[in-house]
Amino acid sequence: MNTHRREFLKMTAAGTLGLMAAQSGQAGGVAVAQAAPPEAKTQEGVLPQIRFGPHSLSRLIVGSNPINGGSHLSGFVNRQMRNYFTEENVLGLLRRCQEVGINTWQSSGGDHQRWRRFRDQGLQLQYICITSEDPENPKQVEEMARAGVLGLAHHGEVTDSLFKQGKLEQARDFLRKVRDAGVQVGLSTHMPAVIEYVEEKGWDLDYYMACAYERHRSREELRKLLGQVPIPVGEVYLEEDPPRMCQAIRQTRRTCLAFKILAAGRLCESPQQVAQAFEFTFANIKPNDGVIVGMYPEYSDQPGENAALTRRFSSLSSAAQK
Repeated sequence: MNTHRREFLKMTAAGTLGLMAAQSGQAGGVAVAQAAPPEAKTQEGVLPQIRFGPHSLSRLIVGSNPINGGSHLSGFVNRQMRNYFTEENVLGLLRRCQEVGINTWQSSGGDHQRWRRFRDQGLQLQYICITSEDPENPKQVEEMARAGVLGLAHHGEVTDSLFKQGKLEQARDFLRKVRDAGVQVGLSTHMPAVIEYVEEKGWDLDYYMACAYERHRSREELRKLLGQVPIPVGEVYLEEDPPRMCQAIRQTRRTCLAFKILAAGRLCESPQQVAQAFEFTFANIKPNDGVIVGMYPEYSDQPGENAALTRRFSSLSSAAQK
């Protein structure tokens, strides 16, 4: 790619990605033996924390979709993200997250190997993961547990597909393996109905990863909701979805980690819009819940900005419970 083309891509991407903290949806070889202190003091201030079994997570967790080139916006943005996130830039983002008080990275299956490499380079972030049954690697859960992963959640895309097929019970075998491995047991979903089902059945798990938007509805499902309103092209993010998911979050005592609270970057047109999304989320989840936010720091200090918003609005959760 020549210089002019590269500059054009960066200028174009700036308009799309400018303030993006797109969600989503993922250290070095030894488990953290002791819980982190209730609050982590950094040069940026104090970031609130929540309990996670014997561990402590910052209420703001850095997600993985931008790092892995999964923007949920367009193929162009995916490529721009993959172009930006060299190994050096990934490590730089995670180190900046650590500086502002974020103590946990969430990603998907294979990234635990990258996390171990970064731990060998001095990174101290904890790691939680989404994955699902892999017939080609039946020992993957045990391998991740040995690597020091704190929690494993059944992958939300697989969870929801099984639920729609009436086969969600198949996920319980995976969750049993996670329990036997001795790490925190999680279930990821984009659907409030999944949380309601699992709560009613009394499954053995510790936490949910709960997407603010049910973004994968079929055209038939959208038609039932929208009537004769034309269905937009691409993924559809409905304003009514976050209140629905937050209601499900509040109805379980288990810890919930809300993700895609910025609608995969669609709510990043201005700092005010980003702040409103953080404010709404913290005002409508429980004090023992957190948020997972993907970050793309090429154009602004998103770790610092998001940490400041977490400190600003985190107390709203306690007020909402009263």
